[in-house]
Amino acid sequence: MSVLLVPDGLDGARVDAAAARMTGVSRSRISDLVDEGKVLLQGEAVRRASTRVRHGQMLEVDLSDPVRTASVTPRLVEGMGIVHDDADIVVVDKPAGVAAHPSLGWDGPSVVEHLAAAGFSISTSGAAERRGIVQRLDVGTSGLMVVAKSELAYTLLKRAFRERTVDKIYLALVQGHPDPFDGTIDAPIGRHPGHDWKMAVVDGGRHSVTHYETIEAFRSTTLLRIHLETGRTHQIRVHMSAVRHPCCGDPLYGCDPLMARDLGLDRQWLHASRLSFDHPGTGERVSFTSPLPPDLSHALDVASGPDGFDATELL
Repeated sequence: MSVLLVPDGLDGARVDAAAARMTGVSRSRISDLVDEGKVLLQGEAVRRASTRVRHGQMLEVDLSDPVRTASVTPRLVEGMGIVHDDADIVVVDKPAGVAAHPSLGWDGPSVVEHLAAAGFSISTSGAAERRGIVQRLDVGTSGLMVVAKSELAYTLLKRAFRERTVDKIYLALVQGHPDPFDGTIDAPIGRHPGHDWKMAVVDGGRHSVTHYETIEAFRSTTLLRIHLETGRTHQIRVHMSAVRHPCCGDPLYGCDPLMARDLGLDRQWLHASRLSFDHPGTGERVSFTSPLPPDLSHALDVASGPDGFDATELL
């Protein structure tokens, strides 16, 4: 843990900028540490990278994990869809099994590597391995992501996600039947106290809000439409698990493995189906949709029974 005293010259600076200046670590890395609860200001975990620091305050940064200096190896990803492309942004339809960007412990494919191999020129903002990335989806979650191509787009989209003006709609098939059928889960999320690789609802975690509505209830599962008000790591998976309705196919957060087997799932049934935001180049509101991939569509047919389910109605 690096213990730092904020100098006069950084009075009023953002905590990510101040910590980066004092440690030599990139701002994006500091932002990740903030998300992980590893940056403390005056002894309390910093909740937002935009928090302002004051001269004389004590800043603690946990740099116990090695700082990665990864390079991007261009490689095309089978099944990656390009939904929209212009001078400012590219919207991709990410398949499951693909990360947003390279990271420690992950040697599989990523969106960044695919875009590099496909010849896309993306923003140079951010750490080398995640340039242009303004949002992330879990490796096992499929669906829509927007990537910044211009520097202006990167700045404006990061601000839009931070200010929660981006509408992110997901579809989730969960175990059981939530009560009430439509509702809001408002519970703080942080690192699981016993397992570093998991997140959990914990006291002192980051403010996290998930809105859900029931599309259809089946015999032992429910299809939900979910709107994220905040965007925490594993948020939907954690919140649905916390109310005892984990995403089908998600053993990490409590899914019954027998149910996953019966549905033919080898990943969580979770799909980023709609993404809406103000276009950083034109200012116009734009919206993109993604149909269900075959594995989720098949599982939904199994869950819904002999008559199946018309997934085209979901868009």
